[in-house]
Amino acid sequence: MIESRACILSISGPRLTTDEARLLADAAPWGVILMGRSCVSPSQVRALVDEIWAATGRPTLIFIDQEGGRVRRLRPPNWPEFPAAARYGALYERDRDLGLEAAWLGHRLIAAELEPLGIHADCAPVVDLRHDGAHSIVGDRSFGATPEQVGALARAALGGLAAGGVAGVIKHMPGHGRAEADSHESLPVVTAGGNALAGDFAAFAAVVDAPMAMTAHIAYPALDGMTAATVSPKIIGEVIRREIGFDGLLMTDDLGMNALGGALTDRAHRALAAGCDVVLHCSGFAKDAATVFAEMTEVAEAAPILSGDALRRAEAAERATLGLGPFDRAEGWARLEKLLADAGPAAA
Repeated sequence: MIESRACILSISGPRLTTDEARLLADAAPWGVILMGRSCVSPSQVRALVDEIWAATGRPTLIFIDQEGGRVRRLRPPNWPEFPAAARYGALYERDRDLGLEAAWLGHRLIAAELEPLGIHADCAPVVDLRHDGAHSIVGDRSFGATPEQVGALARAALGGLAAGGVAGVIKHMPGHGRAEADSHESLPVVTAGGNALAGDFAAFAAVVDAPMAMTAHIAYPALDGMTAATVSPKIIGEVIRREIGFDGLLMTDDLGMNALGGALTDRAHRALAAGCDVVLHCSGFAKDAATVFAEMTEVAEAAPILSGDALRRAEAAERATLGLGPFDRAEGWARLEKLLADAGPAAA
């Protein structure tokens, strides 16, 4: 593995700018994430991935948020509309085996769209439990309200992605479902105690062998005061690594979200010092190429070269993309549509 920096960067549009290509060559980020602004058509995305690989000098891991439902960067009419996680949960509640089959198949179909484009990492599935009264930011992105159901469906989803040569990223550790605010806008505070939180942790423990996970920009006073999990050595070390038992690659949620205060450089340093392996920055609020480039540069300069356990986990995540098997896409869609016909609408 060529030396890479412990960061995943985004870019500003459907083609690399000259400055972005130079930065990717010089900084060597471990990964690049494609936002909606970079996804226009299949041929354009494939060409963009080739440009990124040419700039970095290696088949750099390309990430995307393609959960299905509300959260997807590849949108109709150029890509299919995929079900939200709650649709699989509704079917699971009627017939467990059919629900698991549908979740596997839906994510195998997502992989069938991503892999030919050179996208081999999906920031999915969401493993957060759905809680009544919480903010709608999770809502139908969740597979359900119990750790048993969510864990089983998330495992099926990860299997579907892996069968298509795509590594999944479980999110948002150690649990976003109880949040009463959107971490894009402010720091949510989850006031539940340890016994209540144990159920949220259990869902993640069911998929502890996932290749990658994303943190939650959420404070849990029962765990570590008002320190967000992303920058909390205590939560990462004692909860994520020890209690949940996750030893895969741990990345931050987007550093640019308003839940984290301070400069991007400070956010990156705090997250890495807390125990995150890689920092993610999406420039999700940026509207122009100059701003995206400035933010890319700041995050890249704050990220060290991958080494030690972080490097080991990164290499394992890359190996998790090598399981591509045969698949008939038309048959897959026909079966999925049949399975979901009576599953009911997604939960709010």
